[in-house]
Order: sequence, then C-alpha cells, then structure tokens
Amino acid sequence: MNYRSIVLTGIVAGLVGSVAIGAGWFLLGWKPNTEKTPPPPVPATVPKPFKEDQGTTFTLTADAEKQLALKTGKVERKPMPRRRAYGGELVVPPGRAVVVSSPLAGTLQVADPVLNATMAICGPIAATLPPSHDAIPVAGKVVHRGRPVLYLLPILDPVGSANLTATRVDADGQVQSATEQLKAAEIALERAKKVLAGGAGSQRMVDEAQALVDVAVKTLEAATTRRNLLARVVGELESGGAAPVVIDAPADGFLRTVSALPGQSVPAGAALFEVVNLDQVWVRVPVYVGELPDIDPKHSAEIGSMTDRTGDPTRTASPVSALPAANPLTGTADLFYSLDNRRCIFEEAIMGFGACTISHRDVLYSPGERVGVSVALKGSATSLTVPWAAVVYDYHGGAWVYQKTADKTYSRRRVIVWFVTGRTAVLTDGPPVGTEVVTDGAAELFGTETGFSK
Repeated sequence: MNYRSIVLTGIVAGLVGSVAIGAGWFLLGWKPNTEKTPPPPVPATVPKPFKEDQGTTFTLTADAEKQLALKTGKVERKPMPRRRAYGGELVVPPGRAVVVSSPLAGTLQVADPVLNATMAICGPIAATLPPSHDAIPVAGKVVHRGRPVLYLLPILDPVGSANLTATRVDADGQVQSATEQLKAAEIALERAKKVLAGGAGSQRMVDEAQALVDVAVKTLEAATTRRNLLARVVGELESGGAAPVVIDAPADGFLRTVSALPGQSVPAGAALFEVVNLDQVWVRVPVYVGELPDIDPKHSAEIGSMTDRTGDPTRTASPVSALPAANPLTGTADLFYSLDNRRCIFEEAIMGFGACTISHRDVLYSPGERVGVSVALKGSATSLTVPWAAVVYDYHGGAWVYQKTADKTYSRRRVIVWFVTGRTAVLTDGPPVGTEVVTDGAAELFGTETGFSK
C-alpha cells in the first residue's frame, strides 16, 4: 500500500465516523412534537348574520297596500350627464350699473309731485314744506325708468348762462356727428347685404354691420335728447326764467349710491346717483385649472343656495362670454353664467304664480352672495339608475330600495348611490335592469318593516 492509498483511506474513515456520530446524536436527542397550535380567538360573535341576497321579505294585506298608495318605477340603464358642484359668487354684469351726472350747474330739488304742485299754486312759500320721505333718494330705493328721481334748478348767473350756451353748442355738434355716423353705418350695412347676396360675403359681416347701426341709432337718440333738453333750458333762460330740469332714472333698478341730496348745489358733470339693475346677474365660478378640460363650457349651469339639498328647485344659468380672468394665488380660472334674478319669474316657473310685473319686481340674490353651482361635464356615461324617491337610508347610512317580487310582496335590496341628478339616482351597484322598485311609499314600507311607525 502506497502513501496515496493510506491518505484516501483515512479521509473516508473520518467522513464515515462523522456521519455516524451525527446520526446517533439526532436519534438520541429528537423527540416528536405532539402538541397542537391553538386556533386564533374569534373577533366577534354574530348570532344572526345578515346576508345581502336574503333581505327582509314581507307581504302586505290588500287594505294596507291600498292605504299606502304605493307607486313603482323601473331600474334602468341609460346615459346620464355628469355634473360637478362648485361655489359661485353673484356679480353685477357690465352695463347694468349706470352713473347719472348733472347735465348743468344748478341746485337740486326733491322729486315730490305734491310739493311741486303746491309750489305752482302757492308760490315759493310752499318751498318751506317738508318733502315726503318716499321722495328723498336713498341707497336701496327702487326706481323705475323714465320716472323722476331729482329736479335740477339751473343757476341763472352770467357764468352759468355762458356755460349753458357753450354746452348747447357742443350738444349740437354731437348730434351732427351722431347723424353722420348713422349714415355711414347704414351704408356699410347695405354694402354687406349686397356682398352676401352676391355670394362673396358672410352673415357675420352683416350682423356686425347691423350692430354698428344699432349703436349709432342709440347714440343719436341720446345726443338728440340732450340737445333738446339744453335748447328748452336756454330758451327759458332767454325768456327770463327756467323751470327745473327733470333727472330721470335711466333704467329700472335700485339706487346703489347717492352722491348729492336735495338742496345741494352741484356743478355740471357732477355724479348724482348710481342705478344698478339686478334683474340679470352674472355668476362667477372659480374653477381649478386642472379641472377646466373636464367642463363643458357650452352647457348651462344649475344655481341654488349653499344649503340646498338634493331635489330642491334650482335656477338655470346660461354661459356667457366674458373677459378671461384667473387668480394665480389659488390656481383657478373664472367661468361666468348669466342668471335671471327676478323672484317672480322663479315663482312662476316653480310655484305657478302669475306673470312678472314691474310692481312685483324683486330679486332672489344680492351682489357678492355665495351660491352653489352645478356645472356639466363633457361626455355622458351609461349608468344604472333608479328614481331618487325609491332610495331610503337606514340609521347606519346604508342605502336601500324595495323590490316588488310578487303581488303585495316586497323585499329590501341594498344599493350604492354614486350621485343624484334631478330626480334620478345613479348607482354603482344595485338590482338588475328592469327590476320594479317602490317609489311613492318607500319610507312607509321601511317604517312598517323596522317598526318605526305605528
């Protein structure tokens, strides 16, 4: 046996001995584990677990069903417009606030017909009589177009007469200028119509020319009225006396500010009062710029108060084109909607009241008031829907409907309401399409089932 064989024999013998020692230690020290791991404790004990597919089913008697006067509707799947709620603010539209200035230098008088008639009969002594409280212009007072708010007695000193004569000459020039502008606008309108008839123009050009004509007509009417007023006053001055100039309200509305009162002397061009018309108001809706692509800018919005609940009557506001506005601090851009703010129109549409008259003109919202605005989103998804009246809630906040399973037999079924629009509830989960559910009388059925009612 050589040296190599001796070494290999020693290594093999060492390995065999190690395996034998390890096997013996394992056999002597290992004991089988016969103990079982205890199960985890039960978290809760539910004696009667409720299963959603086995809701309460009950049968009414014929007299009870007749007394409840139940009505049913269908579960439907139909396209539903998507909407999103925002907060809005009422603002006065441009052109709805008019500042009235004094056409001449003079002294203001109260527009009191009784006092003026008395002065015509009794002379200046009647001027010491106190005017009626309703005749004094104050902020918040309702005024009507064409009715006097103040009288202005022109100052008859030489300086005032000279200024009045110069003002009349200026008014004549404005009438002539307005007349020429109207002629030019009419010529442009005729030319646009001929070009359109020849097939080379567009209706937009005709509409723009017509708008210029309308503006020119209004400008001429205003200039002519001012010239005639000055001509009458100057004629009365030349004859030795002047009657008070009537300062009328330019539109129906409210006095927002009063800058001068009766008995005060004012120069020509001084602001007297401001009339604001709130029959039509704008609703400014700040929208986060990241949500603007989702909003349909051509669709109308629904306006209600900040405390309105689902199903409360709302008012429709139309989108308007306004000067783009945004707030970089809040990251929002403004959308504007036009709203008919007359209360009588709202009452006529919702409650069936009579037509809106000037004597019954009142407004629903005030400038600066916060309102709730529901705007339309682009696209519409086909969703599972039920009548909103069919949904009832338990005291845990769960939503349910009552399914009519047979004659006089009803079962309560759970639904998950996504959102509500008008009188329709959009569901994310509920009974299959075509299921007949109770609408009128669902709350009474819930009371009958739970024992809330006698």
